[in-house]
Formats: sequence, C-alpha cells, structure tokens
Amino acid sequence: MTDYDTDILVWSERQADLLRKVAAGERINDQVDWENVIEEIESVGDEQRHAVESLLLRALLDMLKADAWPLSRDAPHWQSEARVFRAQAANRFTPSMRQRLDLDRIYRQTLRALPETIDGQPPLPVPEVCPVTLDELLDDGS
Repeated sequence: MTDYDTDILVWSERQADLLRKVAAGERINDQVDWENVIEEIESVGDEQRHAVESLLLRALLDMLKADAWPLSRDAPHWQSEARVFRAQAANRFTPSMRQRLDLDRIYRQTLRALPETIDGQPPLPVPEVCPVTLDELLDDGS
C-alpha cells in the first residue's frame, strides 16, 4: 500500500515536491507516481465541474422553492441562498465547462429534489423545463 492509498495529503505533498525537483532538472522520474499524478490532475477538472453542477442545483432548488411557496416565511431566505449559490457557481465556472454542463439534467434533478409540501402546503406549479439559461444563472447582476 502506498501513501496514495492511505494518506492522500502526504502523497500529494510528496508528489508536488518531486515534480518541483523534476521541473528544476533533477533526474528523479522513477520516484514520481506518474499514473496517480496523471489521474489526480484529470480529476481536478472533474471536481470543479461537479462543484459547479452542485451549486447550480442548489441555486435552482432554492429559486423553485421561493417561486412555489412565495408566501412561506422562508421565501426570502431561499432567494438569498439562491443568490449565494449562483455567485459561488459563477466564481468556480470556467468557459470550458459550458459544453460539459447539462443544465437540462441538472434541472431534472432539481425537480426530483423539490419537496412535495412545505409547511403542509403543496407547491404552486413550477416549470417542467428550466426557466433560466446558464448565462442567467451565472449572472451576478453587476
């Protein structure tokens, strides 16, 4: 078992140190865990995309709750939370994500997550298709 399997933090610090040495011209290629380094580098982008998807889902869910239960005492909180999640998604969004994000799929997941009732009340009707574009979701209003 390697540090990669038992302590990813120790492994990542060691690999970063080794890569700095490689970059400085030291001949230590045989010490670098190339297979896992490559895998981890690839996963960085996936993690960022997943984070943006999660934030968009949370924003959409709060937006829908505020629209579906506008008289709820929590509606202002949901609206505020939606703005926070949208801003966080915009901060993490990169242009290359545009073609990799499936807003229709994210919205379908949001609809499945929408509660059947809040405070004993059923929701007002919500759109079956996403009512906003990706650009509108990522717009911070400035």
